[in-house]
This record gives sequence, C-alpha cells and structure tokens, in this order.
Amino acid sequence: MDDTSINEIADWLVARGLAGDDEVSLLHGFCERCVAAGMGLTRGVAIIDTLHPVYEGRAFFWAGDKQLETAVSEYGPSEEGENVEGWHRSPFYHLLQSGKSEMRRRLEAGETKDFEVLGELQSEGQTDYLAMIQRFDREAAIGEMDCFLSRWLTARPGGFSDAEVVALRRLVPALGLAIKSASLARVAESLVEAYLGRDAGRRVLQGKMSRGTVEKINAVLWSSDIQGYTPLSETIASDQLIPLLDDYAEAVISAVHGAGGDVLKLIGDGILAIFTADDSVAACQAALRAEADLRSRLSALNQRRAAENRPVASIYLGLHIGDVFYGNIGSKDRLDFTVVGQAVNEVSRIAAMCRSADRDVLFSSDFRATLPEAEQPVLVSVGRYALRGVARVQELFTRDREIG
Repeated sequence: MDDTSINEIADWLVARGLAGDDEVSLLHGFCERCVAAGMGLTRGVAIIDTLHPVYEGRAFFWAGDKQLETAVSEYGPSEEGENVEGWHRSPFYHLLQSGKSEMRRRLEAGETKDFEVLGELQSEGQTDYLAMIQRFDREAAIGEMDCFLSRWLTARPGGFSDAEVVALRRLVPALGLAIKSASLARVAESLVEAYLGRDAGRRVLQGKMSRGTVEKINAVLWSSDIQGYTPLSETIASDQLIPLLDDYAEAVISAVHGAGGDVLKLIGDGILAIFTADDSVAACQAALRAEADLRSRLSALNQRRAAENRPVASIYLGLHIGDVFYGNIGSKDRLDFTVVGQAVNEVSRIAAMCRSADRDVLFSSDFRATLPEAEQPVLVSVGRYALRGVARVQELFTRDREIG
C-alpha cells in the first residue's frame, strides 16, 4: 500500500465517521478498501466497550475468506461468571495487562503457544496475527469504554509485509475514532431509553430538551404498583428486596413494551406508562393486551419464585384514558420528560382503589367507553367510587376473566 491509498482510506474514515455510519459499515468498508489497495487482509475484528444495563460491549467482525455467522456480537461483563476464564486467556487481556499497545504473532512460523486461539487460527489457514489497542485518556473514558481493541489476520504466505503493518498502524486509530463516535451515539440512545423510556428518549435526542416544551396528547394511562409493598418490604430480608422489585418491574415493563406502550416512570414499586396510537381505540386495545400479558407473566414469575422459596407478590393496576401534557417539566438544571394533567391524577387514584374494590385491575368508565361496543362486555362494573382529589364520582370496571 502506498501513501496515496492510505490517505484515501483515512479520508474515507473521516467522512463516514462524520456522516454517522454504524460500526459494522465502518469496519467492513475499511477492510474492503484495504484489500482493494493491495493489503492481504483476510479477517478483521473491532471491539469496544459500551455503557448499557446488560451488555459490557460489542464486537464487530469482517471476513474475506469465509461466511460470517454474525457481523456483530454483544457480550456481558468480562469479569463475572463464565466469561472470566475465557477473557483471562485472551491475547487482548494479556495486552491490556502488559501496558503494551500491539501484539504480533507469526502463525506460519509456529508462534501459537501463548494462547489457544492462535492455534485455532493457524489451523484455519491464517499466517499472521496482529492485535492492537488504542487507549483513551482517563477523562475521555465513559464507564468501561476506555479503549478500542482490534485484531487483523492474513492467510497470505509470509504474513503481513512491513508496509502493511505500517499502514495498519496509521489507519486503525482513525477507524477506532470513527467507531468510538458511532458507539458514543449508541450509548446516548441506550441511556435515554433506559432512564427516560423509548419514546421520551427519542424525543430528547431529537433536541426537544427545552423547559416547557410540551404537547397535548390523548393517551391511555397505566399506573401499577406492588400490592401491599410497604408491609412486604418490612418483613423480607433487605438482600431480597431489590431482586423482588427487579423481578416484578421486569414483568410489568416487558408487558407494556410488548404491546407497544412506553414506560415513563419507576417510582419505588410503582410504574407509570402510556399507550398512544393513531386512534384511541387501538391504544385501549394495546393496553388490554399488555394487561393480559402481565397476568400471564405474573403467574409464571410467582410459580418460579415460590419454587425458589422466595417471597411472591401481586400487582395492582389502574387504566384510564384522557388528555395529558407530554414533555419537559422542571427547572433549567433538572428536567423530567413525563406526562401531567388531571387524567394522570385520576389513573393513580383508580389504581389505589384496587384494594378497596378487592380487584387486581380497575378500568375507568372512559376507558371502557372508548372500546368498540362489541368488546365492552369484557369489562364489568364494580360500582361507583369517590376518588381522592377527584371531583366527580366514577364508575369503575374490572375484567371479567370468564369472558376474556
């Protein structure tokens, strides 16, 4: 590879990084251009950690000599559970611990004894192995994202030429910077989705961050909490409390998301969610699907926890429909993307009435009236109730389990 080819590839990396290409596109485009410029590259792997509730990082793959099973893989914590042993046997772990930035092994010459993976690569016909680390300054690290890892292979007899190694040393940092940029954008998406919810997070990333930026929407409102949570929390061991909250929150959130809803708030054991659609009927039907799914999930969860001799619980749920203001509320230094309005107060009060009505789910009369007439009989009246802080007495309904 000559300087002209190297400069052209570097310029491409800058342009595509600024354009926002994803990590797979960047890696594949880079490798294909290196091959077109004459480099004997057969495989490339790029690895970068992330900031995510479940995954520690992601690995991206390119191969010119075989069909890939996947172009991207997400991995869990490398220092926990079954991943620890494999990570500690890897060349990257050794490279990180040594403080060096590069490791080369000439597989064709039999330099495979250090790590099991090198022997495997040699048996697949690879002749040369080059692993590299681009470290980030401590101030630039986000969570575990403190470096960019990559490895490069060739199957050409004689391995990489000196000129090819020089070219990789010049170009891989630019690739790392482009992939870091793409990964940081993904981190931002993960964070806002995890802490704000899917729709609210998307709106914030679109720039809707100004205080008072709200819109009036019609939505189905979901308010749920764990039945008898306060006395329950006082009777179970403290190390069982958080796992209990996690298990029941997982059941609720999975049911809401599965039906297309958005979770806006987790307040202790309580969850506030909304369902929106092009028409209010579809939103109510989605909420009904989520409620049915939740009951199924709770049944399976309670069976599992009981078998493990752990405490079980039930969920109280209120469902209502109405107009709310949706957007940024708070101060210039601390904003919350949420919904406010009388309908929000009402759904909270409806959920709180579950105990008095001896029902695990209650629906407002507005919710029932929004359903198609043929579907309304599935919700049966449990009487009229005065809701605290709500002027009008409301007739509340519950699901007739024998009908649906």
